[in-house]
Amino acid sequence: MSVATDRLVGTRGWLTKVPAITATFWVIKVLSTTIGETFADYLAVNVGLGPAVTDAVMIVALVGALVIQFRTRRYTPWIYWLCVVLVSIVGTQLTDLFTDTLGVSLYVSTAVFAVVLAVVFAVWYRQERTLAITSIDTPRREAFYWGAILTTFALGTAAGDLATEALSLGFRNGVLIFGGLIVATWVAYRLGAGQVLTFWIAYVLTRPLGASLGDLLTQDKDFGGLGLGASVTSLLFFGTILVLVIREQVLVSRHGVAVKGAGPLGGYRQDYLWAGVAVAAVALVGWVLRPAANTTPTAGPAPMTTAQTAAPPGAPAALPRQAHPITKLGNLGKFAGIVTDVKEKVAENDLAGGKARVKDLEVAWDDAEAGLKPRDSARWHQLDDQIDAVLTALRASSPVRGDCASAVDTLMTTLNQYDGVS
Repeated sequence: MSVATDRLVGTRGWLTKVPAITATFWVIKVLSTTIGETFADYLAVNVGLGPAVTDAVMIVALVGALVIQFRTRRYTPWIYWLCVVLVSIVGTQLTDLFTDTLGVSLYVSTAVFAVVLAVVFAVWYRQERTLAITSIDTPRREAFYWGAILTTFALGTAAGDLATEALSLGFRNGVLIFGGLIVATWVAYRLGAGQVLTFWIAYVLTRPLGASLGDLLTQDKDFGGLGLGASVTSLLFFGTILVLVIREQVLVSRHGVAVKGAGPLGGYRQDYLWAGVAVAAVALVGWVLRPAANTTPTAGPAPMTTAQTAAPPGAPAALPRQAHPITKLGNLGKFAGIVTDVKEKVAENDLAGGKARVKDLEVAWDDAEAGLKPRDSARWHQLDDQIDAVLTALRASSPVRGDCASAVDTLMTTLNQYDGVS
């Protein structure tokens, strides 16, 4: 590092802990949002840790990462971005705790987190007389910084869910709306709006943008997505983040953050080029993989009507029920097919088999949440509660056949009612 750079870093100590705000910064920020949310869902559903254990694991991991971050003397890209990913997860979990566990309205949770963020900023400014991240040069200012970051993720999650779910805008419109707001914020900055204000507005907006973009790529085509699936999308985003963070680490090691790399790999123009290439690569690879990346579970048989199940021996078989999905939720046949399998296993007293099969229902329902929930939030929550009841009954330490059968019958009845009811 040159003498001039040493002096610059010495006079602007924030550069040793916080990255320069460049194009690649925003690309990593958006992509890390999807990675964080997908990974938490994977642990909770696919691995089977459940929400409570996943929340505890992520909070402990975040605390550990922040301890390392606070103890470092210089900006270390891999540590910083690990903290951002973990903050993204915990911020999302805070909102989910409010809405899903406590039943708080998204309107209320959005307002609450907005007030909390305003309080954080007010205390921060009162103590330090600045909110600029270019002034993060003391442990206390860094603590305010991470507190604000955590709150922006919680607020961004609540505001994004409010727009895409409560207001039924969907993730496709979410990408356009939040992307447009970020562009408008950038235009305002170029026209003379305050740098600090526009930075924090954009930082909040990148959270719902990243979530909407992730849902657009991962959701099945039946729900309006591109059908890449969570695994393919996560690997694609993780690979892109890894390349950009490695580049960032190399530049910091060679030149320091202040000059953002004076060599052929650095400089702000080169940074725009790297950001553009990263976005283009994600779009190209996603488009190439799209036709073959359908992770939707195979639909089981359609639910049987009372007439079908009650037909006397020797009578002509009734025609399979024709689904007329004019509900806002659409065709729920694939979920009903899995429930039918579970119902049969419970009827045969094969509760272990039912428990294994219901895992497919849990994964399929979780994967489809972003596509289904905005269509009809009230009915989605009703079905979600009934699915939880089935999971609870079958996963009890000593499952009771009658309880399992009752929970499955209730769920099947609701699925039949919603298939063809406006």
